[in-house]
Amino acid sequence: MSLDTTPFPSPASRFLSDVVDGLTREQKRLPCKYLYDDRGSQLFNAICELPEYYPTRTELALTERFAPEVAQRIGESANLIELGAGSGLKTRTLLTHLEDPAAYIPVDISSHELSRCVRAISSQFPELTVKPVVADYTGDWSLPRLARSARSLFYFPGSTIGNFEPDAARGFLAQKAALAGSDGALLIGVDLKKDPAILEAAYNDRAGITAEFNLNLLRRINRELNADFALHDFRHQAIYNADAGRIEMHLISERDQQIALPGRTIEFTRGESIITEHSYKYAIEEFASLAEDANWRTRSFWVDPDGLFSLWYLETSEIH
Repeated sequence: MSLDTTPFPSPASRFLSDVVDGLTREQKRLPCKYLYDDRGSQLFNAICELPEYYPTRTELALTERFAPEVAQRIGESANLIELGAGSGLKTRTLLTHLEDPAAYIPVDISSHELSRCVRAISSQFPELTVKPVVADYTGDWSLPRLARSARSLFYFPGSTIGNFEPDAARGFLAQKAALAGSDGALLIGVDLKKDPAILEAAYNDRAGITAEFNLNLLRRINRELNADFALHDFRHQAIYNADAGRIEMHLISERDQQIALPGRTIEFTRGESIITEHSYKYAIEEFASLAEDANWRTRSFWVDPDGLFSLWYLETSEIH
């Protein structure tokens, strides 16, 4: 393996300002990207193994089945740019089928998770050039210098696009279309609208791992910002908002309380919640329209037999 270890600096931390801003709103909320510290990333990997959590295994099955078609469409010597690399499980399946990829560029906010991903890729693909980027892929970051000009294939699995509000999702995809260039491509996982009972079970697992994942955000705020959240005074709940077409993940205060942050006290009333994540679900026609508005042209999409999840292969359309 040729592993480029040149460091790419993350943007300056805005953790405190984001927490204060979110917790002083009428509806308290926290950016979901902060769920993924090292412990949070490990817990999310455990969530992906749960029987209630269908997205990971369903998307993996779609990837295993249709990766040869993706590889044929993208052609040889592509740069594979993964946004939110995580454990890299589905990526390894995709790389198995790509023809002589020029480089793999995994981007992740967690340096520990990124290191684990790179080690796994290194072991399986020793000849592959890997250029990891530790960054918040929703913010300002730059692609590393690449050894040779090649077509760009952005990879955005896991239905993470659902964590964006629809207008923000449109803008995010449009930015990636511009970065990909006139011959760029995107392989993206999109969770579908379905029976709310299936959705709510996936985010309220019986083992309580999603609850621990959600509460870990408060633990992180305590550790990194010297706050004094008592985790036992909050409970996790995820609900499906059918009107908005999204799962809403909440941390609900079990009592009236005050939380101390540096230079600030936050008041909670009993039953008041912090929204920590929105996860939008799409109908096929809804996502196709959103992608088209963001300058992506649908070339293929695939859905599992139960209609739970979709995998899309898109190419850049002409940008005027």
